[in-house]
Amino acid sequence: MSGSSRVPAAEQTLRILTHLARHAAPLPAARIAGDLGLPRSTVYHLLGVLLEAGFVVHLPEERRYGLGVTAFEVGSAYTHQDCLARLARPLLARLVDSVGQSAHLAVLHGREVLYVVEECAKGRPSLVTDVGVRLPAHLTASGRAMLAALPPAQVRALFPDRGAFVRRHGTGPDSPAALRRLLVGVRARGYATEDGEVTPGFASIGTAVLDHAGHPAAGLAITYASAGQAADRHDQVDPAALAEVARRAAGELTRRLGGQPPARPSR
Repeated sequence: MSGSSRVPAAEQTLRILTHLARHAAPLPAARIAGDLGLPRSTVYHLLGVLLEAGFVVHLPEERRYGLGVTAFEVGSAYTHQDCLARLARPLLARLVDSVGQSAHLAVLHGREVLYVVEECAKGRPSLVTDVGVRLPAHLTASGRAMLAALPPAQVRALFPDRGAFVRRHGTGPDSPAALRRLLVGVRARGYATEDGEVTPGFASIGTAVLDHAGHPAAGLAITYASAGQAADRHDQVDPAALAEVARRAAGELTRRLGGQPPARPSR
């Protein structure tokens, strides 16, 4: 790029966003300025612009800045493209063949998940998770897995109060505190679950697929008949075994995306 074609403000803005993306926790403005060698006045001005556009959030009690919802939406737009689906489809097909249950892949879009791949197991009923369908992220296993992989500040920005929560069948978290408690359990287990919160009679297990920065690029989930709903003993499943299969598939897709699989949770 020639000197005459450079746009300093644009370059500095991109450097700030990239710098924030490379850190697991929000940073003070002074730290950002020092790390990047930029004047503090410039950093404060650009952070103000990014704040108005939703690309960053300000944590006033901590005097720090982190990535905002808009940054995640723009970043996850990559995963909406066909390349993610093409990478995931053969993995999901093998997973479905191995466990005999249906599986799908979703991406986070604001407070919702958008389904981008669905592989239906032979003889299993159709589900609501068709490609292109959107559902509340906090009710789905894939959405919960992705939310658990986000920094807490980003989850608070997405779900700031009770008005942000949709209840599909009268179940599921209905407040920020309830969601926080649920996500603590997801992080401890290393996978997310839901039972009847999307479709009565069906349960799901979900795990997060991570990008190079450790952010959730997608959520992979397996759906099966809830306990007591299976037609016979051959339809009974071992949720722990399904979770391990889902974790391995999500880990492989993470590697294919150039990401780093998360460490296994301690027992």
